[in-house]
Amino acid sequence: MKGMIRMDGDERWPAAELDDVRRLRVMAAAIPGGRVSERVLPVPLDEVWAVMGDLEDGFGRFQPDMRRVRVVRAERGRVVALARSRFGMRARLEGTLRPGWCWLQSRFLIIGMAAASEPGGGTRVAVTGGVRVPGRAAIVPVGVRRELDRALARLEEQLRV
Repeated sequence: MKGMIRMDGDERWPAAELDDVRRLRVMAAAIPGGRVSERVLPVPLDEVWAVMGDLEDGFGRFQPDMRRVRVVRAERGRVVALARSRFGMRARLEGTLRPGWCWLQSRFLIIGMAAASEPGGGTRVAVTGGVRVPGRAAIVPVGVRRELDRALARLEEQLRV
């Protein structure tokens, strides 16, 4: 049966493929206070991800809150990075980084980025993140949307150069 996968016994479950941007929307929707900002850039996916996925150089140039990120370990899609914000706060981020997808968390911070090719050309990019509420899977919503929109505007400016 098309669109179905067979599980143990006679159970059948629908099969769904999510691109990385849709996957990011799902992840953010599961976090109270989570927001996603998106835009379509007239640039191929590899060029966009060359900036977004470069945590030590490209990421800090378009992410307004980051002053410096240093990757201390990266293997098989898992990454550990030390980050410092422009306000002097530090974070040890751990998570996944692969082409088109990045999800990093620390005790007080969540960062999510995704990119997927658009059918008509260009690349859809999405970002989420913010300061975590200690002891809960939640993001403090104050100013999150503005910061995410600013990050995408800076990314777009950087890619047009």
